[in-house]
Amino acid sequence: MKAYHLNGHAGAGRLARVDVGKPEPADGEVRIRVEAVSLNYRDLLILDRAGQGELNGRVPLSDGAGVVDAIGADVAQWQLGDRVAASFFRDWISGPFKSSYIPSSLGGNTMDGMLAEYVVLPATALVSVPAHLSSVEAATLPCAGVTAFHGLIARGGMRKGDTLLVQGTGGVALFGLQFAVALGARAIVISSSDEKLARAKALGGSILINYRDTPDWDVALMKATNGAGASHILELGGPGTYDRSLRSVASGGKIVQIGVLTGFGPKPDLARLQWENADIIGVTVGSVEHFAAMNRFLTEHAIHPISDRVYDFDDVPEAYAHLRSGSHFGKIVIRF
Repeated sequence: MKAYHLNGHAGAGRLARVDVGKPEPADGEVRIRVEAVSLNYRDLLILDRAGQGELNGRVPLSDGAGVVDAIGADVAQWQLGDRVAASFFRDWISGPFKSSYIPSSLGGNTMDGMLAEYVVLPATALVSVPAHLSSVEAATLPCAGVTAFHGLIARGGMRKGDTLLVQGTGGVALFGLQFAVALGARAIVISSSDEKLARAKALGGSILINYRDTPDWDVALMKATNGAGASHILELGGPGTYDRSLRSVASGGKIVQIGVLTGFGPKPDLARLQWENADIIGVTVGSVEHFAAMNRFLTEHAIHPISDRVYDFDDVPEAYAHLRSGSHFGKIVIRF
């Protein structure tokens, strides 16, 4: 089968296309014929590590969807031909998170990912793809979709009448926007692009702020909400946005902390959280149970994920380059 390996000697792309043996499922495992995968910001960080000589031979990418192609013994919940997607954390099935789950993240430090024609995983690490979604759409779900659902709905309790601040128009951000609109919450979107803001408005965004034109976007947000602020904030930026997020959160509100898009830097002053009785919810993706619950939500509300561009398997380096450019709106997908 064809696959991609991280390789620090593979040139600027650091991705080597290889031919390797097709894996066979053991007891309790399922083989998936992968039909599509998608990229996340995490994948750029991992690719950069490959450039430093780390993770050579690792199959990258956490997110993928396909069809059950072979089944090992003692697997009762799947049949040949079932459409499935893989959970980001292979071992986090349900219940509270444990640090022992971290090594089971696909395409990371210790486990191969989804950028291969066939992948074998435990039967328990898979979820059914919603019937109304294509494999290209389903491939966008495991990281970005589950992260937004886990943070905003499963733990954040977002509901009708709430106000969500969405930072940017990447994968997690647009899932958050779509979830807010489905629930009847108001969505505030900030972006540096008027074109992207117009597209976000078409998806249901109600307050649009261009942060290049309005650097003090927190002041504009408070004015637009008559001083109330946002009950939920998808904090995707990191050090470059955190202080403004703290100044934008409503009394009793929730900051869902996810991203490091502006890098790693000084820690913000959290005193305002206490004054406003607000919370920070730290989120790293979610469990198989979260994934299944999100898929039911997607089905109930007929939500279709937003893909920016779909690449062919031969064009994986170009897909990475497009992600690094930051010009995308929604998810970047690779179709097999």
